[in-house]
Amino acid sequence: MQPRHPILAATLDVAMRPMYAARKLVVPEARGRVLEIGVGTGLNFDLYGEAVSALVGIEPDPYMLRRARRRAQHVAQAIELHEVGAEELPFAAASFDTVVVTFTLCTIPEPEAALGEVRRVLRPEGRLLFLEHVRSPGWVMARLQDVITPVWRRLFGGCHPNRNTGDLVRAAGFAIDEMAPIGRERWNPLPIARGIARPLAASRRVSSPEPAPGER
Repeated sequence: MQPRHPILAATLDVAMRPMYAARKLVVPEARGRVLEIGVGTGLNFDLYGEAVSALVGIEPDPYMLRRARRRAQHVAQAIELHEVGAEELPFAAASFDTVVVTFTLCTIPEPEAALGEVRRVLRPEGRLLFLEHVRSPGWVMARLQDVITPVWRRLFGGCHPNRNTGDLVRAAGFAIDEMAPIGRERWNPLPIARGIARPLAASRRVSSPEPAPGER
């Protein structure tokens, strides 16, 4: 059953407004044919630039998608939206130049499956742009994240702030070219980081890559 969060959908714009500046560091980097995973209410739509030739978005929550469709009507870029989860993407292999994920990997029920699908639909030279909650590098804050996660995910649509985003991305067959924290990291119970990753060729995948800066 797909997630349904009518109250969260109604309040998401206000709740995520403090993160809008961070989105500006990631979304405008998209190029070519773009897929956005988990568009939510469409907060990223007006940040895409002229380098985007086509924009496709997915969102499994009908309440979020309803708001996203309304927002899509007020931006210059035509947007194709699908009510579907990320674990089984209805797109051909190697059909996108860029995949954008912002504050979504922390929420997807099966992030490993979703990232596998992202890798499948990305062209070999494509890029994954992400902005996500990450596990704190400090053990005290990481433990606090573990403690608050059961309640946090119920309040915020399944969000897991304690996921090790870097490890998930690398395990799915990506090389992380850039990953950097935004704002305070070590003593922040809800640190976020932005990153750029590219799909590795099967012959170049390794089982235990070195962690990227900002995520250990």
